[in-house]
Amino acid sequence: MGVKVSSFWSVLNPFPAWKKELQGYNSRSFQQDLLSGLTVGVVALPLALAFGVTSGAGATAGLITAIIAGILASVFGGSRYQITGPTGAMTVVLIPVIAQFGLEKVFVVGLMAGVLLLLFGLLRIGRMVNLIPWPVITGFTNGIAVIIFLQQLPSFLGLKATSGESILRSSAEVLQRFAQSPQWTPVGLTALTVAIVLVWPRVSKKIPGSIVALLVVTGLSLILQLDVPRIGAIPSSLPSPTLPQMQWSDLNVLFSAALAVAVLSALESLLSAVVADGMTLKDHHDPDRELIGQGIAMFAAPFFGGIPSTGAIARTAVNVRSGGQTRMVGVIHALFLLVVVLFLGKYASVIPLAVLGGILMVTAYRMLEFEAIRSLARSTKSDFVTMLVTTIITIAFDLILAIEIGLAVAGVLFIQRMIRSLSLEPIDVVQNTPSNPNIDPHLLQKRVLAYRVDGPLFFGVAGWFIENLTSYTDIDVIILRMRRVKTLDASGAHALEAIWHELKGRGITLLFSGVQKQPLDLLEKMGLLEDLGMQGKHIFENTDQAIEHAWSHVHRKHLASPHEANS
Repeated sequence: MGVKVSSFWSVLNPFPAWKKELQGYNSRSFQQDLLSGLTVGVVALPLALAFGVTSGAGATAGLITAIIAGILASVFGGSRYQITGPTGAMTVVLIPVIAQFGLEKVFVVGLMAGVLLLLFGLLRIGRMVNLIPWPVITGFTNGIAVIIFLQQLPSFLGLKATSGESILRSSAEVLQRFAQSPQWTPVGLTALTVAIVLVWPRVSKKIPGSIVALLVVTGLSLILQLDVPRIGAIPSSLPSPTLPQMQWSDLNVLFSAALAVAVLSALESLLSAVVADGMTLKDHHDPDRELIGQGIAMFAAPFFGGIPSTGAIARTAVNVRSGGQTRMVGVIHALFLLVVVLFLGKYASVIPLAVLGGILMVTAYRMLEFEAIRSLARSTKSDFVTMLVTTIITIAFDLILAIEIGLAVAGVLFIQRMIRSLSLEPIDVVQNTPSNPNIDPHLLQKRVLAYRVDGPLFFGVAGWFIENLTSYTDIDVIILRMRRVKTLDASGAHALEAIWHELKGRGITLLFSGVQKQPLDLLEKMGLLEDLGMQGKHIFENTDQAIEHAWSHVHRKHLASPHEANS
């Protein structure tokens, strides 16, 4: 028990990670972290506001989430570069939760999801993200991008968002309402916002285009006194922590939503950490510790009115490109947002929703992985189909179902590829026979068949393998050259046993050559090796030896005297 407690504490304890990162830390390192933290904070500000509004919880909830989760995930997490806050992927999950259960229950979902993330980290299952195929991840990301874009239609068109679980149905209703009573002012503000965000990098890359667009378009809307929907009042301080209202019955009703939130947070956070690792040459993240940090952040945010959060890939990438050195950047970025709340909240209240919609439309467009789509289109059909199915399910239904179906499709198509990769190629027994004047090549070729088995021998091919090798009658020996069989599972081993029994009943001997270590070990563990190999007499290092031994069976059966044949 003591070992387990010690192991859990090693994952929970953040001090070793901090100590390692801060070795050799000096004023220059702090200046780099400070500059990067402020840069990330400027980038995160409009996104926190926008994702808060889009989720249905409000701009204040988005800011609080970025502050509370940003600090805690950086302190306790497993990546020195990760920036945590509200994200578009999470809003996709939260919108139907709010529509079905109400805003108050989102905070309960956050508490439950935080506990689940802590369990994921303590059980050390963070590395499971590596098992998700790239086509599934690509389809998942592209589907989220499309949903985020569609979520901005109400802000773009100056209409109130329609509550509902289906983004396609909600978008259709919004477009129908706009067609009946078009409002062009919000459309113009969104278009101007998009234009500034896209063009501004050509002017300067030091100041994010989203901040420039936010300031310019908001100022213009105030000067012209435009009547458009705006964010509304934002508190000038953090609310006091309070326990979200919940009942024991909520645990059962909200569990599936909490599980979806936890899985999504784990997936996106770990993918973000992987992206950061790929952009740097320093220490890689600890996936289990990262889940712990995200769980603590997820659990704490609802006490202050925050919504569920994840590691944010775009903000994390900005941190790396800005020269961030340690997890101090995440803390600094959150403190910058806190200063905005304390001193600039009243000014943020006048920001038009159309501006936030425009910023997120550009964000959604940049999330689309066009190069990955082209790459998958040029790869195998199964990979492209997997990506396409995952994207469609993500948009039409929900993210967790998309991952489940994407994994299922990827698994089925992968098995089909493996089935097609197995082959049985005939071997010319005469050409491979050692020079031996006692061997009759004509009789040998007539009575002995040899095959080269190439590929994995597993459950998907077991039936085909049995069918192909048990259809012979008028022969004496079958040789299987298995040097290219690197993988054998229980079904494949059972298939070899079935073939051996069937051939033995017909008086046909089964020989093996070049059997690799993994198949040998499995056959031995299953107790089949002695029977199949006749205590080692029917398993050979190479095919030449197997053919020479096969001749001894043919000779004894057809050419030996009755006394020799019976001996």
